[in-house]
Amino acid sequence: MRRIKLVVAYDGTNYSGWQLQPNAVTVEQVLNKALSGICNEDIRVIGASRTDAGVHALGNIAVFDTESRIPAEKFAYALNTYLPDDVSVQESCEVDADFHPRHCNTVKTYEYKILNRTFSLPLMRSDTLFFHYPLDLEAMNEAAQYLVGEHDFKSFCSVNTQAETTVRTIYSLEVIAKPVGGFCEAEAGSNGGSCEEMHGADSVENMKRGREIIIRVRGNGFLYNMVRIIAGTLIEVGNKRRTPESVKEALEACKRECAGPTAPPQGLTLAEIKYL
Repeated sequence: MRRIKLVVAYDGTNYSGWQLQPNAVTVEQVLNKALSGICNEDIRVIGASRTDAGVHALGNIAVFDTESRIPAEKFAYALNTYLPDDVSVQESCEVDADFHPRHCNTVKTYEYKILNRTFSLPLMRSDTLFFHYPLDLEAMNEAAQYLVGEHDFKSFCSVNTQAETTVRTIYSLEVIAKPVGGFCEAEAGSNGGSCEEMHGADSVENMKRGREIIIRVRGNGFLYNMVRIIAGTLIEVGNKRRTPESVKEALEACKRECAGPTAPPQGLTLAEIKYL
């Protein structure tokens, strides 16, 4: 018996999350079906992160056990022949028989993407949250720093969490932005300076052009809905509905109602899992 590790990317739009569910299509289900057909065995994968319905991944990790003699690195090629277009294995390799993707020390990176502009863009609808009010990146970054470090994140997880402890460590949390489409004279170099310097970050001109705002968080693990609640809270800060200091107060309160709303799932992507 061999244990094979997979790095899996997927668009979560059409899936009810990672984990097997009755009467629902999940990422785990389609992987099991494809692997069982390839190996002529009843295969059940174990995933590192059980992402929610509508959440995406660039590099989730899964393992499975098999008697098949297919070379480990060839499983990625074989699987991608049978998987639907919205699920793709990026890498496959053999690992030790006792390797468990959820029982190791890891650094996980999540990204929450926001399209911040006056009108939505259809091509970005599946993996980005559309938000048409101007967002203050400086305030969002100021608020984000209160969450860096080891803290009790009880305010930033679902009340239904079954975790033994709500203490987690965030290694870094940043809010960055890049322009989306359009044309600006500043970018062409004719007037010098940046587009925001010319028009102002929340000017009508810039809001029409828009920005893709990315909330990128790295940590040793995350509670149920933790990243989406962090995103929802930082959006409230960026929209001037709360102050950066209120995020520190919410963290210290250890009460879910003190933090912001849970942001919609489509903006969230599991970017990477690194094993230490």
